[in-house]
Amino acid sequence: MTPTSVTIEELRALIAAALETEPEEVTDDAHFAHELDIDSLMMLEISTRVESAFGVPDNAVAASGVTTLAELHAFLASKLNRATSPSPLIRPRPVSNPAARLFLLHHAGGSHLLYRGWAELFPEDWELCLLEAPGRGSLQALPLIDDCEQLVDYFHAAIAPLLDRPFGFFGHSMGALIGYQLTHRLLRERGALPTWLGVSAYGAPGSDASGYSPHLMADDELRAWLRSGGGSPPQLLDNDDVWRKFAPVFRADFKLVNTRAAPRRPEPLPVPLTAFAGRDDALIGEDRLLAWQALTTDFRGLARYDGGHFYLLDHPQQLTAAITAAMRPAAP
Repeated sequence: MTPTSVTIEELRALIAAALETEPEEVTDDAHFAHELDIDSLMMLEISTRVESAFGVPDNAVAASGVTTLAELHAFLASKLNRATSPSPLIRPRPVSNPAARLFLLHHAGGSHLLYRGWAELFPEDWELCLLEAPGRGSLQALPLIDDCEQLVDYFHAAIAPLLDRPFGFFGHSMGALIGYQLTHRLLRERGALPTWLGVSAYGAPGSDASGYSPHLMADDELRAWLRSGGGSPPQLLDNDDVWRKFAPVFRADFKLVNTRAAPRRPEPLPVPLTAFAGRDDALIGEDRLLAWQALTTDFRGLARYDGGHFYLLDHPQQLTAAITAAMRPAAP
């Protein structure tokens, strides 16, 4: 899966990195050859980077004849606008040149709406990027993904062009697992790493599991189990027609969580990590939350709030302030 949109600032950063110069040196209308001194070999390098980042065919950029950043942006926008698949990235408050980016990952059965209203609670020069798994929202027509590595692949392709500045991951429940696995993917590929990882209401991979396999439960049992955890609106669980629509989403997500392959001896992440949870969360014991200490070289502690598994719905200001404080040392 490739990105379906591109901003001129993303391209500016990409070209500046290739030229080993500052982004402001790459103005919109500066001629590549005459003003930026881009020869044929460097143009080939830039073309390859652009094609790889945005999934356009090989040699398409080189053959396009574009000579300025503005022309390149227009060319790519015309190519990507023909894509039929929507992007999993939702940016509620786009920032042209953000000081930092924060990627937010939702829970099983959920969507980006978990973080509705959060954008206004972060610094104005930060860009929030909400990641949405297929099968819901604008991605409803796409097939569900019930394999952890496949969803990591999908999200990794979407965020790759946006890792050009300090960034962090925060994931709730299933989203915590995906954020952790995404960080491991970047580590394996020797790519840019997040300046901070926040894991919410999820036990460390490899810690003792609860023994629940929700994706294998009968409908009535699954609905009762979801009621006990809170966070799922009654109209979803009590209305048979609505439930039939959303049940496959829950089952796919729970299968992803319960069947993912955990490494026996995972390498501790060289990334600061903070765990978050509700004090009354019956699904996650404190021992499993504290087990995150073994999976990072810089454990920043466990922050607990009043509430159950979906405690964050009642504490958006406190939680966003804690996230901002954790990430701020890396953001200009």
